[in-house]
Formats: sequence, structure tokens, C-alpha cells
Amino acid sequence: MKILKSAVVAFSLAIAMGSFSTTANAAVEDRTSFKPLDAVKAVQSHIAAAVAAINNGADANEVSAHIKSASDGAKEINANDKVARENSKAIKHLKAAQASAKVANLQEAKEHLGKANEVLEDLKKLI
Repeated sequence: MKILKSAVVAFSLAIAMGSFSTTANAAVEDRTSFKPLDAVKAVQSHIAAAVAAINNGADANEVSAHIKSASDGAKEINANDKVARENSKAIKHLKAAQASAKVANLQEAKEHLGKANEVLEDLKKLI
């Protein structure tokens, strides 16, 4: 009887564990995951939009919104430890650019965006 009870518990545990899909659980936060290279390209497009906004004379809030989108996208880049270290450098430049944009120092923000873009170009070689 003990063996039968253990077998029933083990079987029900196996069924319970297999009934929940990890894919369904991962989509709970409404986040979309990208391949690392696609995420880098998306961040670079947000950086390009921010630089274009600066060149067109946009206000600091609009530029800051573009930089925030780039920073959020940069957090999605994850391939290995080397990529993570280089990505943290890009995120630092993006945070500095956003801080500069918030105080309406758009020229300094543009410089930080350029440095972040250079880091992301180097990052593509590591992926």
C-alpha cells in the first residue's frame, strides 16, 4: 500500500508539473523578447530618432522620451557575460544622455548618444 501511495503522489506531481507551460508563464508580464542582434538594432534606431530630434530642434521632453525608449530596449540585450559588460557601458551612456536631456543640455546628450552607438556597434561583433 505504501508503494501504491508513493506512486500515485509521484504521478500526480508529474502531471501537475507538466500541465503549466513555461511559455505561457513567461508571457505574463506582456514583454516581448528579441534576439540580441534585433534588440541592438532596435536600440540603435531609437538612438537615431533621438539624434534626429535633436538636429530638428525638438524640445528636451521629446528627446528624453526617445532616449528612455533606447534605454529600455538596451536592457533586453542579453547573450553572454561579455555582451552584458559591453551593454552596461552603453546603458551608462544612455543614462548620462537622458540626464543631460532632462536639463536641456542637448549637445552633451548628443555626444553621449554617439558614444552609446559606438559601443553598440562594437557589441554587434560580440554577438
